[in-house]
Amino acid sequence: MSDAGSKGPDGDQPGFDWLYGKKGQAGQGDRPAPPPPPPPAPRPPADDHPERTRLMPTQPQGGEPPYQQRPTTRPTPPQVAPAPGAPPPSRGRSGRSGWARPGRWIKIVLALLLLWVVYLVAVPLWTWSKVDKIAFEPEGDRPDDQPGTTYLMVGSDSRAGLSEEERKKYATGNSESSLADTIMILHTGSGPSVLISFPRDWTIDGSKINGFYDPGDPTALVKTLEQQTGIRIDEYMEIGLGGVAGVVDAVGGVEICPKEDITDPKAGLKVKKGCQEADGEVALAYARTRATTLGDLDRVGRQREVVAAIGDKVLSPWSVLNPFRYWNLNGAIPDFFAFGEGTGPIDGSRWALAMSRVGGSGMTCTMPVTDGSATEMDRERADPLWDAIIEDRTDDITKAQCTVAGLPR
Repeated sequence: MSDAGSKGPDGDQPGFDWLYGKKGQAGQGDRPAPPPPPPPAPRPPADDHPERTRLMPTQPQGGEPPYQQRPTTRPTPPQVAPAPGAPPPSRGRSGRSGWARPGRWIKIVLALLLLWVVYLVAVPLWTWSKVDKIAFEPEGDRPDDQPGTTYLMVGSDSRAGLSEEERKKYATGNSESSLADTIMILHTGSGPSVLISFPRDWTIDGSKINGFYDPGDPTALVKTLEQQTGIRIDEYMEIGLGGVAGVVDAVGGVEICPKEDITDPKAGLKVKKGCQEADGEVALAYARTRATTLGDLDRVGRQREVVAAIGDKVLSPWSVLNPFRYWNLNGAIPDFFAFGEGTGPIDGSRWALAMSRVGGSGMTCTMPVTDGSATEMDRERADPLWDAIIEDRTDDITKAQCTVAGLPR
């Protein structure tokens, strides 16, 4: 059979490719091999300068996919190895150092607060260990225990502890004198605190009240006051001349309010009328002077004024928060103060607290007297006053019983 008569399955010539018009080559299928792929687009050159602006790749012609640039990563800075044996830095869960954690600062603050509390407690205890203690309770019959607490406060004109320069500065005069210039009782209990002065010219059986005071032995004075008033003395404290000036300076001064101009060379005082700040020297002279209309009756009122001002300053927050003032205040006590035997630091704190209340809700007055000479007690007004203190009924004390100068209204 001839080749011309032979046809393919579809009637075409055998071996003839109807699509391409030629025969396929032996060993290959009916379709020719696909053309080779185009060469890849050239990769952009490496950029040696990262700060230059990179160009976006352009779309190559022919429909090929664009060149995908490999992302560039920043190099990791080199890690500095710790010194051999050194502990690794402490870091919290958030990666912050230990000092930056809130818990660490809370511990530091609590530690500082603990140290401050220790300081506040240790300084008074150290001071109290150096304070002189005086036996003040008399022997024999005494009034029974009474509600509340009554303190006897004696201001001595003793110059003990004062240098020659200080005696000259404070105009203290006789360096051998040691009399009770100030005699006051302070009662504190369920009602308002009451501070009462006794004029030093008050005469009992021919002797002035301050004549019963014996330096270092106040038992006779305590016994006389208990017999005349019926009030039991529970605690005792004594202060010398320099103590007033020292404490006033330690608390940064006090406010005084003279009702008239006062000039007294003997006391070293010259002040104008009206409220003003006074340092220790002026406050002491203001409490000592008798150069006013009523003499000693005016003086006891000024003494209460200074004492109340000191008590107010002693318990002010700044006296406690300021470590220097707190130290100076406590340091001034041992040189000029003495307390009764059995009086502890807690009793002393209660006394200071009661003193601070006198200038506020408390009452201040002078023993009721019959006239301006202040030599005789006015029993008609005095006995109800003493009874109110004995029974701790200070709310019942009237203004007629408790007057500034002790004179009737």
